[in-house]
Amino acid sequence: GRQKMLKLENICQTFNKNTINEKVLFDGFSLSVAKDEFVSVVGSNGSGKTTLLNIVSGNLMPDDGKVFVGGKDVTKLKNYKRAKNIARVFQDPSLGTCPSMTIFENMSIADNKLKPYNLTGGLNHKRKDFYRSQLELLGMGLENRLSTLAGSLSGGQRQALALIMATMIRPDLLLLDEHTAALDPKSSDTVMMLTDKIVHEKNITTIMVTHNLRHAVEHGTRTVMMHNGEAIMDVSGAEKDNKTINDYLTVFNEISIECGN
Repeated sequence: GRQKMLKLENICQTFNKNTINEKVLFDGFSLSVAKDEFVSVVGSNGSGKTTLLNIVSGNLMPDDGKVFVGGKDVTKLKNYKRAKNIARVFQDPSLGTCPSMTIFENMSIADNKLKPYNLTGGLNHKRKDFYRSQLELLGMGLENRLSTLAGSLSGGQRQALALIMATMIRPDLLLLDEHTAALDPKSSDTVMMLTDKIVHEKNITTIMVTHNLRHAVEHGTRTVMMHNGEAIMDVSGAEKDNKTINDYLTVFNEISIECGN
């Protein structure tokens, strides 16, 4: 098969160990994502979606098991050491962009994130045309607004900018953490369309955690449904194309009834 861009091997993760609130979330959880796959991860709260992203990004070290990115064992690497290979866009638009800086300044920082920090680095005027060409992909006119403060943009524009910044230096892996959840429905759909466009044009392996079942059905190449730290559904290709929202809801509702919700 295709090269594995991500491999989680026998991940074990327990929260609040040895207390009355102990919760075993992952018990030997494994998942592989091939290069250029776009995986949507759905599931109820507490199913393991966000923990999965935290383990991949290095924000959380698993109790046991291994994490491979691009064939390299990164299990023991701290999150900032993984940053050059993994980019993440969060739910909160203010986490991906600095509001008190201009679009140009924000893009310069993203552009320089892998270079050794030096005082002359600062603003890279030679790269302005490149930044403009990246922003043009969004079709929002931001390429003409490089001196606008990021904080004055709408939530949708800020998430679109965060997407461009996250993918400017092509990461091995893009993690989207409910990145449309804080937006109104129209902006949410717009950002989703742009996500699709950027991910496909740049061929970036992507894992998207989403509450939006419709987005999971309409976008991406594979859908994984999580429940109690297990992938209870994992569909791709023709099987994914033939599934409707109702198919997911049926499974989802069965889980909820089982949990007594």
